[in-house]
Amino acid sequence: MAKDAPPRWDRRMQQRLSRGEEAALGELYDRFASLVHSTAHRVLDDEEAADRVTREVFGYVWENPDAYEPRRDGSMRSWMAKLTRRQAVHRLRQAETRAQRERGGGSAEDAEALEQRVHRASVAARADFIVRSMPVPLRAALESAYFQRRDYRQTAAELGVTEDEARRRLRLGLQLLASAQTAPLDGRAL
Repeated sequence: MAKDAPPRWDRRMQQRLSRGEEAALGELYDRFASLVHSTAHRVLDDEEAADRVTREVFGYVWENPDAYEPRRDGSMRSWMAKLTRRQAVHRLRQAETRAQRERGGGSAEDAEALEQRVHRASVAARADFIVRSMPVPLRAALESAYFQRRDYRQTAAELGVTEDEARRRLRLGLQLLASAQTAPLDGRAL
């Protein structure tokens, strides 16, 4: 398999969606609905809006399966997360713009506050995705160190690995999380 080739499941799923197999959409939904909904909810902080974005994302994928380009988009999972963040950010901007109009217009400070909120929500959603996508050993090390407040020695003991290995896992996990801060913000709608 070529380096840039998508995993076999991703290729087969795209082919099945392109043929219009409703069962493929159901399988895709079963696999990624939780990811899509939780990402949308993280950005929008609104259950009903997250439900709407979830429907929009899966509707878009059903109608446009060939929009997925593995070399550009990575895995199907990454593509679904990117579509969700994009659509949720679009919805957040729409809602804030509508609220500003209802209040009698928006100032430059309102626009700046909106962009800061959009950026924070997007970074948080990306960080959630990164943590959920991490290999279990990295995620376990981060959870031990940061949620349970253990140092690298305690983390090593808890995980049954050497202290050097615990430090390596923590360092790599933090590097992956740091990429959430540097990811470009793409506010385009689907």
